[in-house]
Amino acid sequence: MKNITKIVLFKNKQVRKTLHNNEWYFSVIDIIEALTESLDPNDYWYKMKIRVKNEDRIELSTICRRLKLISSDGKKYETDCVNTEDGFRIIQSIPSPKAEPFKRWLAKVGYERIQEIENPELATKRTKMLYRLKGYSEDWIEKRIRGIIIREELTDEWKNRGAKEDKDYEILTAEISKATFGVTPSEYKKLKGLKRQNLRDHMDDFELIFNMLGEKATTEIHRVEDSKGIPKLKTDARIGGNIAGGARKKLEKRLGRSIVTKQNFLKRKENKKLK
Repeated sequence: MKNITKIVLFKNKQVRKTLHNNEWYFSVIDIIEALTESLDPNDYWYKMKIRVKNEDRIELSTICRRLKLISSDGKKYETDCVNTEDGFRIIQSIPSPKAEPFKRWLAKVGYERIQEIENPELATKRTKMLYRLKGYSEDWIEKRIRGIIIREELTDEWKNRGAKEDKDYEILTAEISKATFGVTPSEYKKLKGLKRQNLRDHMDDFELIFNMLGEKATTEIHRVEDSKGIPKLKTDARIGGNIAGGARKKLEKRLGRSIVTKQNFLKRKENKKLK
């Protein structure tokens, strides 16, 4: 999906970022909170804009973009965001001993994106490393990475064939999931007891495999039939999901158990500790 919110840490402070036009954009409110530890960063930002406008005749709002980021309640809201260059301008207006370390941190995070664009393998290597640090197995990581690639191929097709809004991507994803697993992503997360966590990070091997099958089948149907527009994409998504769903049901019948389970990675880690 577009505008996927990522979380990065600066000295244990969370800073949300999102990709826009192949650049990282960072939440201004999160930057302010990380540098000032203000109890009300929104108010700090409001007063800061007034101060800078009066002193320097600069409208800080003009260097920001309003992008949707996930908030603490799990919903997306339009938030003032800046790229690396304009982030430096924001930081210069904040009196904080953390300013210089934050500038170096911001430049590093921004530069990593440039490296990833020039050499996409770096992004894959960093993703694998993060999953290893979280305790995932190598076999699972390989499937997860493959799933990410298949997902990106699918969303590129959706973008080129008529999907414009985040809601379009959510609807199409829900169609595949419902047909593949019998539940929508939100219902699936509820079943697994997840809140803000990424659902796919808590799927087991079979769940990942059937998820990939549904999405890959949908991508190929779009290409073969040269599908255009949300209604047709939605129909294709349901058909692609049904292909994966049919395979899932056959396996479940043979195994005598459901592939769709409440189990998630957090629970597996807890069970291992108990043993």
